[in-house]
Amino acid sequence: MKKLVLFLTFSLVLTVQAQQRPKLVVGIVVDQMKMEYLYRFSDDFSANGFKRIMNGGYTFHNMHYNYVPTYTAPGHASIYTGTTPATHGIVGNEWFNRATGKEMYCTDDASVKTLGDGTDKEGAMSPKNLLSTTITDELRMATNFRGKVIGMSIKDRGAILPAGHFANGAYWYSKTGAFISSTFYGASLPEWVTEFNNEKRYMNYINGGWDLLKPVATYDESLVDDNPYEGKIDKTTGPVFPYNLKKIYDEKGADVLRTTPFGNDILADLAIRAIDKEQLGKDAITDFLTVSFSSTDYVGHTFGPRSMELQDTYLRLDLTLAKFLTYLDQTVGKDNYVLFLTADHAGAENPNYLKDNKYNVKNVPVKNVDAALRKFSVDTFGVDVVLNYSNFNLFFNKSVLKEKGLELAKVKQSFKDFLMTQDQVKRVYTEEEILTSTGDDYFLSFIAKGYDPKQNGDIFILDKAGYMEYIETGTTHGSPNSYDTHVPMLFYGWHVPKGNSHTKKHITQIAPTLSQLLKIPFTNGTEAEVLEELLEKK
Repeated sequence: MKKLVLFLTFSLVLTVQAQQRPKLVVGIVVDQMKMEYLYRFSDDFSANGFKRIMNGGYTFHNMHYNYVPTYTAPGHASIYTGTTPATHGIVGNEWFNRATGKEMYCTDDASVKTLGDGTDKEGAMSPKNLLSTTITDELRMATNFRGKVIGMSIKDRGAILPAGHFANGAYWYSKTGAFISSTFYGASLPEWVTEFNNEKRYMNYINGGWDLLKPVATYDESLVDDNPYEGKIDKTTGPVFPYNLKKIYDEKGADVLRTTPFGNDILADLAIRAIDKEQLGKDAITDFLTVSFSSTDYVGHTFGPRSMELQDTYLRLDLTLAKFLTYLDQTVGKDNYVLFLTADHAGAENPNYLKDNKYNVKNVPVKNVDAALRKFSVDTFGVDVVLNYSNFNLFFNKSVLKEKGLELAKVKQSFKDFLMTQDQVKRVYTEEEILTSTGDDYFLSFIAKGYDPKQNGDIFILDKAGYMEYIETGTTHGSPNSYDTHVPMLFYGWHVPKGNSHTKKHITQIAPTLSQLLKIPFTNGTEAEVLEELLEKK
């Protein structure tokens, strides 16, 4: 009898312990997704995709990024580290590094090699430039490395940075149409990834072409099919449905899939395969799957936020999510997984579209800004002291300054005064002003959180709202304005209450909230501010 009681007690303890964490965490990032899309396209969504997550889970309607630049790599890093570029070190997608004097890419790693059917450059990637731990790292350590972490995306940075330093695997799309990885994660691709690649599923999508999912009248939230604010998917194909993807594939190769909704579909196919073959969520030890849907960003950049192409991409993604949720219910169990969905940044309206509707803004090509800075330098100092201008950062050539006997402080002030005369410029901040920021200046607080003195420039230039560098068609992002910072934040599943919040929240609260939900340590760079609404006991 005593043995039976002890056995039952022990079983109860194990059950309680198992219930302290979900079997699987799924992190979904939709690249360049504005919160507004959940409202604008709502009438055309199914009941089982975005709406199911919103109605059955918790929606934060007022979630924002709290730093600049609002780009893909910093966004993914900030979601999963719970901190900003000033701490985690990913200060752009690519940037001029002050310490090395060279351009660098966020996940470049010359010490590793490509796994799979990709070029040498495509696979020479790892998370080594990420200076903070991720929530996925902390889960790996908290489970004594028994919980699995898998990251995947069409983009390398969307797969690598969320998966963290200790991932079992990270997979991204190659120009060949295959998903690849690097030797950072092992000596070879898992057999299941190789089998998936051998199926050449991308050809099914390419051969099917791209036409509107629904009748054309459904797309009344968008501009007409062919409008002046859209770019082209290739040089010979106008922005008009239907798209002959096979023709473009024959000219450009499998890369065309990125700028269609089907890049999202093939990624979801890979995610389902990963859950099956890696047996994610099959035991009491929590696993973590990160999925970053990148095609929304490619479509947004090319066609813009008011295009039928973008609306169609979201209507199709809604159905893809519905299919994925059903699969999770059937394989992991409806109450055994927690899922969150957010974006790495949002996106602006096309400046020409705004201008044509009588808003006094304009496109300012980055090459024009660079040329103006160099001309001012030569006219003022007799020499070009500009080393680099990129990502709103201006770097001075210290060797030239020293050689010409020019004082850095005076040069900075001269450039600052000049820049403030330019139509597009709102504010200009020097390194000293950024590093002594008190947080009282709203815009400076964004810049300070995104600034690493070992990597960023001598001066940071902030453009006025609505102005953009280098965009004629489509859209871009990167600013501290709400059109770039306001993103969806949806939680769903295990222990997630139903509800809504309209209080302003920050993207850096996601990772520490997950730490509290999972009862694991905080990431090492976070300020540990959490979304309390998710942690209140029922």
